[in-house]
Amino acid sequence: MIEIKPVSKVDATVVVPGSKSLTQRALIAAALADGTSKLIGPLASEDTSYTSKALEQMGILVERGEDSWVVHGSGGKLVTPEEDIFLGNNGTATRFLTSVTALGQGDFRIDGEERMQERPIGPLMEALQGWGVDIASVNGTGCPPLHLKSKGITGGATILPEGKSSQYVSSLLLVAPYAAQPATLEVNGEVLSKPYVAMTLSVMSDFGVSVECNEAFTSFTIPQGCYRAMEYEIEGDASNASYFWAAAAITGGRVTVANVPVPSLQGDADLAPLLARMGCEISLDGGGITLRGRDHLDGITVDMGNMPDVVPTLAVVAAFAHGKTVITNIAHLRIKECDRLSATLTELTKMGARVEEGDDFMVIHGDGGACLHGAEIETYNDHRMAMSFAVAGLRVPGVKIRGENCVAKSFPTFWECFGELG
Repeated sequence: MIEIKPVSKVDATVVVPGSKSLTQRALIAAALADGTSKLIGPLASEDTSYTSKALEQMGILVERGEDSWVVHGSGGKLVTPEEDIFLGNNGTATRFLTSVTALGQGDFRIDGEERMQERPIGPLMEALQGWGVDIASVNGTGCPPLHLKSKGITGGATILPEGKSSQYVSSLLLVAPYAAQPATLEVNGEVLSKPYVAMTLSVMSDFGVSVECNEAFTSFTIPQGCYRAMEYEIEGDASNASYFWAAAAITGGRVTVANVPVPSLQGDADLAPLLARMGCEISLDGGGITLRGRDHLDGITVDMGNMPDVVPTLAVVAAFAHGKTVITNIAHLRIKECDRLSATLTELTKMGARVEEGDDFMVIHGDGGACLHGAEIETYNDHRMAMSFAVAGLRVPGVKIRGENCVAKSFPTFWECFGELG
């Protein structure tokens, strides 16, 4: 357990680790490329370690240096691993690598921690089956563990029955160029977290494969091809930057995150404009984004369907605002590392906040933080819960974070960086 020490006002410039989302997408493209790629500034964390080790099980050498990684691509040819591919509670890697293993020849088993075995993957399985993939949920739950009798992807047309997780869409797109015939993908319903799909398409394009799609990201035509090896630079992680911008917001201070650019490939960078709507000031500073807080923040109403990972961050800031903050279109938070919708409101209530919970929305009744008090915060082994509620401790004495080491999933050096704010 770690206790956060309040500060009067933050004034700092920080550099956050590379984007987890970009690192995992670039790893997949580089692994499937024909040749050797160099990833500059990747995120070294628990999640990306699971991804790179799984790729190594399939015969792809990943040389992980301090500032860059060298990936020796296989041109889409995979070795069948002797052991199960274990991915912890890494939802992105589980969904991405499920499709990657379909490119192999032989039996593949994918497993994870207990929570991962509760996280649905059925829609992705159905879409892969439409491309001729023999895949089954071992326990018949539509969740991992999974068993694939892989013999490649046929391509042609398939349908993803729902777009609630953008990771399903991205997973299918990343492998589609290696299908036996040109592939098309149709998605039923609205695609949530669209910026993550746009990020996938950008990475694919940088590695040499351009996809045709409609504006709603519900129809895709993917040409056959092979990713080209390249040198790829990864921008700083906007989700992790969010905690530092939030720190400036609630203390009336200043934080510059020096390595999240404008424009950014990451939808979570749009948290900064939301904080501006609450009363903060944002500006560009060199290659990064500066946020200056104000003594008075106002509540807002916002659809967060496109940036679910920063919902807990915004919710914590909302508890220090004046008036009601309504966050909508967030049902998909319930299938993250924990049920983040319920967990966020449970822990805010523990601190004295007045909140409401709906199936796909939350409401925080802010009073400038006057009602908030210290508490032991349960993280549910979820990195985003730990980092979001650390922000509250900068204003409220007695905030203690339990299970604080869960930040290793995406930001192993978080506590060191966060400590520098004081």
